[in-house]
Amino acid sequence: MNNQAARIRPIVRSRLYEAVVTLLQKQILSRAIAPGSKLATERELAESLKVNRATIREALRKLESLDLVEIRHGDGVFAKDFMESRNLELIMIAINLDERHATVLDVVEGRSFLVPEIAFLAAQRRTASELRELKKIVFNESLPMQERDIKLHQMIARCAHNFLYTITLNFFTGIFAEFGDSYFADEGNVRRSQQFHLDIFEAIKAQNPDQARQIMFDVLHHAGEIMKGELTKKPLKR
Repeated sequence: MNNQAARIRPIVRSRLYEAVVTLLQKQILSRAIAPGSKLATERELAESLKVNRATIREALRKLESLDLVEIRHGDGVFAKDFMESRNLELIMIAINLDERHATVLDVVEGRSFLVPEIAFLAAQRRTASELRELKKIVFNESLPMQERDIKLHQMIARCAHNFLYTITLNFFTGIFAEFGDSYFADEGNVRRSQQFHLDIFEAIKAQNPDQARQIMFDVLHHAGEIMKGELTKKPLKR
């Protein structure tokens, strides 16, 4: 048995296949298993983890679908360099495995630069009917502020008329949903968001892209700084 297999502790969880996937994900994403290196054999992994070989095969197929390993029939299984992956699902996987929150902070930084550009394009490209929909959201006081804020951002993305931006913004919404609960529990943040909604609406209405971009950047910078502080206090829920 090689050293890699010997270092792996046996699994004592009921959903064995998922547990094997998670364990190997951690090792690949932390580079404990280096890119290009050959994984232990099915037999060695099964013996080390106290599972059957069918479970190992299922886990390896899942890792292959995630673009984390390459299965070379007759030669073995090799770790791929995740930094070269085209699979966006790896972002969520990295977040869920990242106890130091480095991946979340990377996403916070990326959002603070991408979403203002979405607002810029929305101000340029919005239609009259889209502006009416945006207005309905901004002035719909029957909606809780957090839900209103999500709908506002989704509508701004649609105003940009770019499918990739719309899906990317939805992705950000999913990542930061838990943070939104605590953010909007603060009355000061609720008031700030109310003003932000009015300001961004007026900028998009006036078709002032530079102003829309700056307004969006400012509010995301504020939220990002608060989130950084929250992450130092407690981990995200898994």
